[in-house]
Amino acid sequence: MIVRSLEDVEGTDSDIKTENWRSKRIILAKEGVGFSVHETTLYAGTESEFWYANHIEAVFITQGEGTVTDKATGETHELKPGTVYLLNDHDKHIVRPRTEIKCVCVFNPPVTGREVHDENGVYPLVLEEPAGA
Repeated sequence: MIVRSLEDVEGTDSDIKTENWRSKRIILAKEGVGFSVHETTLYAGTESEFWYANHIEAVFITQGEGTVTDKATGETHELKPGTVYLLNDHDKHIVRPRTEIKCVCVFNPPVTGREVHDENGVYPLVLEEPAGA
């Protein structure tokens, strides 16, 4: 059993901060469970473009409000607590928080924690053997 709190990852290599967002990566590929879990904070008034070409991501909004726009269709959806969006087709998207948004993100395949968004907003596919494998 793994038990870990947000406080356990704050200030570590698993706590990633940018101008637009902060990602606390709680469960990573090294745990060997087939997915990773992050708490992400998106700052109010920002605009972030993402494209997970190598991952599927589910996002569950726990706090705040804003929008997510599907770049392929131009369709915009409202985000508020209790909303989930699933990037099941590696969807290019733009997130625009009106207020600070906190969300829980699940990635498959799991991220290692070392990924950095490239110029297209893409995480590279970095494979890692689970700890103890």
